[in-house]
Amino acid sequence: MSPHASPAGGAGLPPGGGAAFGPGAVFAALADPTRRAVVQELSRQPTTTATALAAQLPISRQAVAKHLATLAGAGLVTTERAGRETRYRLTPDPLDDAIRWIAEVGGQWDRRLERLRRHVAGE
Repeated sequence: MSPHASPAGGAGLPPGGGAAFGPGAVFAALADPTRRAVVQELSRQPTTTATALAAQLPISRQAVAKHLATLAGAGLVTTERAGRETRYRLTPDPLDDAIRWIAEVGGQWDRRLERLRRHVAGE
């Protein structure tokens, strides 16, 4: 990331964009199918513009910009100025945090269900 790069939508956010957000913000941002499509497009290239994303999706540039702002609010997107353009970059760290959370909760449920199975079986 260049010295001019910053998390989209806010100064003072942690580098990498993910440390202060948590899985809830990621799940909320990814609940919308259009935002998932934006993330998918962002994952195909290192950086891109809102205009380029709009050309790949069935929505306007303004709609793309709103979705990018929501994704940035969850720490999933950072921006970088390149001349007159604003370029967007996917920051996958919050996704990793969400995956770890899912694995942790899944493990807790596995242990609970195993205890229930043993209880029902009379072990």
